[in-house]
Amino acid sequence: MHISRKFLVFTLLPLFASCAVYTGKPVSPEKSETRLQGELTRENGQLWLKPCEDPRRFAITEGNTTITQDASELLGDGHSALFADLRGVMGSTQVSGADGAMQVGRVYRLQPEGHGCDDPNFKRTLVRAAGQEPFWSVTVSNQGMVLSGPDRAPLALPYMEEQLPEGRINLTSEANGERVELWLAPQRCVNSMSGAVEHMTAQLRLNGKLMRGCASFGGARND
Repeated sequence: MHISRKFLVFTLLPLFASCAVYTGKPVSPEKSETRLQGELTRENGQLWLKPCEDPRRFAITEGNTTITQDASELLGDGHSALFADLRGVMGSTQVSGADGAMQVGRVYRLQPEGHGCDDPNFKRTLVRAAGQEPFWSVTVSNQGMVLSGPDRAPLALPYMEEQLPEGRINLTSEANGERVELWLAPQRCVNSMSGAVEHMTAQLRLNGKLMRGCASFGGARND
């Protein structure tokens, strides 16, 4: 099995930062993409993104994604606005009232509730994964992994990461009597309770017990 990158994190520090507009690095020589977080709304069939802490708003075209359908379902479920974390190509547009346009290339996260622009940890988070029934969550930064699981308080652990073929990622930890394996795969994932859409599926194996959920990259990672 080919492993393109492997590293071990030993130190653990708190995760504190403010959520703001995040601009990613160019992802290909052919075109430059930008990553933005903000409020997604719909007016007369047109999707709009108002970035965090930014008065402008951008007309959204879905590109090679399902954002139009996903947003329609979530907004049609009684929500007036969604939090969106998107990456795409910025450009001009003739849509009236727009400050520009984004052709979306990736939907990192689309959610009707929970932390959005007010997330204090977003910019230092590499990955956040969570599942339901039973509830569990894993938040990963360069300083460590924080695990919350069924009937347990949050626990900070060192971890090892392996980048695997086809964009898959494996995070493992063996410390404090815990054996943790988090497997991530780049595939659209829908939260069964909230309807939130994320760009990765997640499988957590905690001391041998398998639990499933969804995951997305935080602001510290822009793969």
